Amino acid sequence: MRGTSRASLTALSRTWEPVVSRAKSKALDLGTELFAVVDALDANPSLLRALSDPAATAAAKAKLAADVLTGADARVVTVVGEAAGQRWSADRDLADALEVLGRSAVLGSAEAKDQLDTVEDELFRIGRALHGQREVRTALTDAAAPPQGRAQLAEAILGGRATPATVALARRAAQAPRGTRFVPALGHLADLIAERRDRKVATVTTAAPLTAAQTARLADILGRVLGREVALNVSVDPRVVGGLKVQSGSDVVDATVLARLADARRRLTS
Repeated sequence: MRGTSRASLTALSRTWEPVVSRAKSKALDLGTELFAVVDALDANPSLLRALSDPAATAAAKAKLAADVLTGADARVVTVVGEAAGQRWSADRDLADALEVLGRSAVLGSAEAKDQLDTVEDELFRIGRALHGQREVRTALTDAAAPPQGRAQLAEAILGGRATPATVALARRAAQAPRGTRFVPALGHLADLIAERRDRKVATVTTAAPLTAAQTARLADILGRVLGREVALNVSVDPRVVGGLKVQSGSDVVDATVLARLADARRRLTS
């Protein structure tokens, strides 16, 4: 999102989070309804244009939202009306913002149940399980496949053992990718979880498992470097031979033996 849309999303989030907090575990239903609204806007560009039209008054657009969303939860109707009253750099940004609010509601429901750590771990495990499953990853983002079919595949991967919030988020990532592949979408959700705790997520790849002391020490070092608390997701990959690879957002530090060998080969052939 560009500047104007980003500012609008920030303003909406400030008013939406208290609603999610008061809804507690029922916030999952709010998220589900917001996802349905986004689907309706994606399927009806003329409605999306009308709700994001900068020439229309905020009151008129709020009334339109209320007229269209007959039967929806009043809190959802309100936030959609508030979103319509904001300024957006592009029509699509309105729908994208509601998608973000939907995810926040689902995560808020998990937080109310003290399951945020569990959801984070489950999402990480899904991404790791799909690491070598190219055909499955392709099926999860196949635009030619029915969206509900992709959602069902994502749920099947969880095997009926995940929390309701994880199921809802995984299904949504497959059903409505919004230009993002399935596994990266899971990583973005992990970032959203970290934001709820005001901390960053770092994925660490090692040749062997880290001890609890090593994990705590690494988190402390990265926290000082990144300027905020860091949550570590540790992945073991014997192919790295030794050392560590650390990735946090777009920042990557690859100090593995495998990377050093690859660099040595490049130097020898150059």
